[in-house]
Amino acid sequence: MSVLNARALNSFVKKHRDAAAPLDRWLQLARSAEWSNIVDVRRVFPTADGVPVKIKGDGTLIVTVFNIKGNEYRLVTVLDFAAATVIVRDVLTHAEYSKGAWKDRL
Repeated sequence: MSVLNARALNSFVKKHRDAAAPLDRWLQLARSAEWSNIVDVRRVFPTADGVPVKIKGDGTLIVTVFNIKGNEYRLVTVLDFAAATVIVRDVLTHAEYSKGAWKDRL
């Protein structure tokens, strides 16, 4: 898979150094993956969840959320299986994720 916006991972690590190794491992696995659907993703990341998010207008976007470092952090992505692309949308602490403000940035 091609990973777009990986720089967001680096920005997050500047504030949360303990996330560096888990995010680097995620990035390595994602780049080497050949995912066709969420089932393929869950073979590598069993806790990955597809989360439907209402977006402006009448649309719904399905984001895939990965638990990072034992669920301490959340990685919000958009997967385009047809294009073999992962777009990193946000990296958050669990508390930030739970507040839900990230949904407004999609």
